[in-house]
Amino acid sequence: MASEGNSKTIAELIATLPEEERLILTLHFVNMISTSEIAAKLEVPERAVISVITSGRSRLIGLIS
Repeated sequence: MASEGNSKTIAELIATLPEEERLILTLHFVNMISTSEIAAKLEVPERAVISVITSGRSRLIGLIS
């Protein structure tokens, strides 16, 4: 985990992500919207939403570690 001097909040970490990941992760994890609903709102395939969630989650884990 990050040292005390380098600790950031989850909001700060999410803010460092690319816009697409930031939007989709916020909709999914903060607003608790399903992948199918996000896909419909953004007019993209659900598989694309799932892929962005997976990569964004991995990126966040990397930032935390």
